[in-house]
Amino acid sequence: MTIPLSVPNLKGRELEYLKKCISTNWVSSAGSFVEKFEGAVCDYVKSKYAVACVNGTSGLQVAFKLSGVQRGNEVIVPALTFIAPANAVKYLGAEPVFMDCDDYMNIDPVKLREFCVKECRVTRRGLVNKGTGRTIKAVVPVHVFGNPCDMQEIMSVARTFRLKVIEDATESLGSRYISGDYKNKFTGTIGDMGVFSFNGNKIITTGGGGMIVTGNRLLAEKARYLTNQAKDDPVRSIHQEIGYNFRLTNLQAALGLAQLEQLKKFIRIKKRNYELYCKLLKPARGIKMLGIPKGTSPNYWFYSLLVDEKEYGMGREKLMDCLTEKNIQTRPVWYLNHLQYPYRKHQSYKVKKAQWFWKRVLNLPCSTSLQEKQIRQIASVISNLAARN
Repeated sequence: MTIPLSVPNLKGRELEYLKKCISTNWVSSAGSFVEKFEGAVCDYVKSKYAVACVNGTSGLQVAFKLSGVQRGNEVIVPALTFIAPANAVKYLGAEPVFMDCDDYMNIDPVKLREFCVKECRVTRRGLVNKGTGRTIKAVVPVHVFGNPCDMQEIMSVARTFRLKVIEDATESLGSRYISGDYKNKFTGTIGDMGVFSFNGNKIITTGGGGMIVTGNRLLAEKARYLTNQAKDDPVRSIHQEIGYNFRLTNLQAALGLAQLEQLKKFIRIKKRNYELYCKLLKPARGIKMLGIPKGTSPNYWFYSLLVDEKEYGMGREKLMDCLTEKNIQTRPVWYLNHLQYPYRKHQSYKVKKAQWFWKRVLNLPCSTSLQEKQIRQIASVISNLAARN
């Protein structure tokens, strides 16, 4: 039997809540569970406002739009992340500028500041890219695999250069800071707006779906307006703006509410399993688990193994093939965005560390239903391969 990379854990009140939707016929975008889910997310991450939407990418698109991003502008996006934030920038006719990562695969705040100082100029209309002449409106820190970014430095850069900050927290629901300026703050709640995802492989799922969070009432109201086709008169179908059909269904929200009730337990399981992987794999040469940033408490969404081909005896790709033969599903880190075909001509800034990670990272099975014996089996296979080489 295959050990999957990441699958949902639906052992809470999911069926009970879904039955309520069906028995009352509230299965579409109207219904009590959407509001309940939004309220529960607010309560969990301590955000004032939350707006449910169809997925994380749509949430990013709306957040960019509300941040003033429009055709001809630029947004600073990580080179190492899922392609969604770059695509969401392009949906609005703007252009991504790709930034390198730090030691935890998150956007590098040192290079971010350096880029703003050396490659841009401050003008009355904002920060302008010297090379393109375009105004840079925002930066998108992505909390990669649940590890919180260095938001203290990122926010400092953003304030200095008047950039909006849209947190891509699609992978980091439940991750928080335990020291520093943002002690006890959750990812997604520090920038101007944050976006979560509830895709099938996330720590909690609605099958698909997302959530925009913000502390700004006007932004929340406008986000709700835009995601609901910008209806000014829903009875007579009068619209004064172009909106989006980005609403979350009551069925999905019911599933999400039941999942959110289990999030604390899921994070405890994720942490326990991560620590077991670290313990079991520590003796093997040429490999190590990616650590966690100082002063943070992540949700441990994905477990990233770093493979040193020379020391381990085989590279990441070969190890992935060997694990596949043993019915263990793994996945490399994403292909870097500035190398993706649609973005090869876009500007990137000193992308070096991201290249290093791209060659070495292999994500190991991380489902909350993963059993200890399965983790030991996976670790044994990886360690034995190291011993043979």
